[in-house]
Amino acid sequence: MTKNNTTNEQEYENTNTKLVGFARKSNAGKAVKLSINTTAFQDCATFVTSDGQTYVQLIVSLNAMSNLIQGTKAVTSINHLCD
Repeated sequence: MTKNNTTNEQEYENTNTKLVGFARKSNAGKAVKLSINTTAFQDCATFVTSDGQTYVQLIVSLNAMSNLIQGTKAVTSINHLCD
């Protein structure tokens, strides 16, 4: 499910991304809860660091995360950059 990111911030305009999950503020408001779709996550490209650890690179818009933390936005997307 590759798509062109069309968030209001347009930070990744013309960049292919894959939606892998969502971020929400916790009910108590003291944490950000991440919900990752396991099927989408398995399809993400990985990279290996010099110490042999494998990672998946995920991105969240800083503007969207700020709005989430301030309470002006209820949810924001977590994406994976596709090459």
